[in-house]
Amino acid sequence: MTTKSALFLALIAGAIYPLGFAPFGYFSVALLSALVFFLLLVRAPHLAPWSALVFGFGKYLVGISWVYVSLNQYGSAPPLLAGMLVLLFVVVMALFCWPIGLFYKRLHSANQYLNGLVFIALWLVMEWSLTWLFTGFPWLFLGYGAIDSALAGVAPVAGVLATSAFGLVSVVGFALVSLLWVEGQRGRLLVPGLALMVLPWVIGVLLSSVSWVQPIGQYSVALVQGNLDQTVKWDQDEQAANVRKHIELSAAHWDADLVVWSEFAVTLYGAQAHKTVDFLQTQGLASKTNVITGIPTLERLPRSEGGRRFNIYNTAQGYGLAQGGFAKYHLVPFGEFVPLEDWLRGLIEFFNLPMSGLKQGSWQQNNITLSLPPAASQTATASETQRLVIDGQNEERNKVQVAIGICYEIAYGNSMRDRAEEAGVILTISNDTWFGGSIGPHQHMQIARMRALENGRWLLRGTNNGVTAIVNAQGKMVDQLPQFEAAVLRGEFAVMQGRTPYSRVGDWPILLLILLALVSAIMAKRRSPVPL
Repeated sequence: MTTKSALFLALIAGAIYPLGFAPFGYFSVALLSALVFFLLLVRAPHLAPWSALVFGFGKYLVGISWVYVSLNQYGSAPPLLAGMLVLLFVVVMALFCWPIGLFYKRLHSANQYLNGLVFIALWLVMEWSLTWLFTGFPWLFLGYGAIDSALAGVAPVAGVLATSAFGLVSVVGFALVSLLWVEGQRGRLLVPGLALMVLPWVIGVLLSSVSWVQPIGQYSVALVQGNLDQTVKWDQDEQAANVRKHIELSAAHWDADLVVWSEFAVTLYGAQAHKTVDFLQTQGLASKTNVITGIPTLERLPRSEGGRRFNIYNTAQGYGLAQGGFAKYHLVPFGEFVPLEDWLRGLIEFFNLPMSGLKQGSWQQNNITLSLPPAASQTATASETQRLVIDGQNEERNKVQVAIGICYEIAYGNSMRDRAEEAGVILTISNDTWFGGSIGPHQHMQIARMRALENGRWLLRGTNNGVTAIVNAQGKMVDQLPQFEAAVLRGEFAVMQGRTPYSRVGDWPILLLILLALVSAIMAKRRSPVPL
């Protein structure tokens, strides 16, 4: 195989990889992509670093093409400049794949099973690094594409990284069976290869039949999708109209146990927001409803702190019977804060987007607490309920924590696991309007579904223009609204109790296995430094 043909195959393999994810959903294509990538490393290890880099370029060129919409349509960057910035971003993201090839070239050996183990470990290191390195961009993990497959049963046990691992084990098994068959080694060595190919799916099916959590009550929710025009959403003369639109949409739904407005549904802040906040609090108490909305929160600073007079946070706030608030921790680079701000601010309009100078919330925050009626089958105890005084009447209600993930941070599995530990339901509010009719919002929705599956919690997703949806504790879509329409999704959700194994342990088991795999490969390489 020539260098050009190998790199061309790597590019095509990377470019088809995103077809395994929403909205396409061809998970087998993502597996085929990984299979071709692995075979290229095996057949041309001397080209491994370049193959990995080109694979990553194709993967992200197609998979995160939706960034262009933000830059061009909402950031006012001309097409050429927007395209150049997207290409720069794609190159940076491709660099995450480059170490797969670099270290495979150093660690590969004559033992193809060991080579497969090295490939799986390096791929998983790449995905894990995307959750924290340079603030992280945890997108397009192989495990996300598996959410509608038999491998989904792995996620509540060991998380999305382990789900990726199971898919990769199957890929390596298929590749080794093919290689051994072609090389005429059709004896005992084929049996382990066949086992690797089939066993992950058998385990996934068996785990899918296990119930890790139980429902303790069912409640109604109204998710308000305002469909605000992003180009004028923050204009001063539109801010009051934004609130009125949400109030009008909510008018018939104040009888729901929970009413949710999306991220930055309220674009007023400080003193300007007082009337809206008072209305939501009063209306929520009067109708015995929990209300949660996305709203900017202003924190005034002492005069001594330089020229900046206040901090602004992207928050979800509870009103009515709901108590507490949550300030977004994982901010979007360039969208919510500008790295190297002194150099980039004002360079192009994109770096001056509304609310692009937000303050990061603290890592440790309390969950928002809902007050919900006791379930019909539940006997109230002092530890489970609180007694509220509403309109002069005593009423016992359950206190239920809700784990909040604002927009982009739903992609951070470990953060959401921490927040969901004591919560009975997960709520994510978002504004994917930035990505228009691209594939981005669908990928984002699929990631949110994985958080429900990992933690065994129903997930409620309220967005400005889609995808607004209700997801059950098995990660399945129960109902959703069409995109780009002003509407309300009225439905029911269950509060869950109990914890999944992943909720209890997190990613440590799979990370330990990755470390053991790489140490084993290094030791084997030292014993036999030159591959046969």
